[in-house]
Amino acid sequence: MTTPDAHLDTRGRPEDDVREAHATAERQLCGLVTGLARRITDHVRERATRLDLTAPQATALRELTGPMTMRELADRMACEPSNATFVIDKLESQGLLERHPHPTDRRAKQLILTPAGTDLRERLLTLLKEEGPLAGLSLEEQDALQALLQRATAR
Repeated sequence: MTTPDAHLDTRGRPEDDVREAHATAERQLCGLVTGLARRITDHVRERATRLDLTAPQATALRELTGPMTMRELADRMACEPSNATFVIDKLESQGLLERHPHPTDRRAKQLILTPAGTDLRERLLTLLKEEGPLAGLSLEEQDALQALLQRATAR
């Protein structure tokens, strides 16, 4: 017996099977990436709390690897400069960083950690390494994952 929609049934065609397999793989991968991002965010938030920081403050400290502009930091934090400014204002009021004139751009300021900020950053980095979501991966595996994610996000 033929159903009215029998002509729409494309199951069993090799190209449809491949398309469905790709869709399933992409859905599963997206779920894993989302889950990993959530675990990393939760980990940063929990570790930040131990140091009386908010998650955005901890993220800013983690990303401040040296003198940089607000725009550079905002890019690293994946947020708008206005959001980074709010976080930086708080860190500055806590004596953890200072704004200095940029050496080559009179319009920009450089963010520089104070000695207290450097000490707190080191403590934060130590805490973030403890039982982190990527701790089960070797450095080589983390490098491979990073390379794959960079390729995927470069498009």
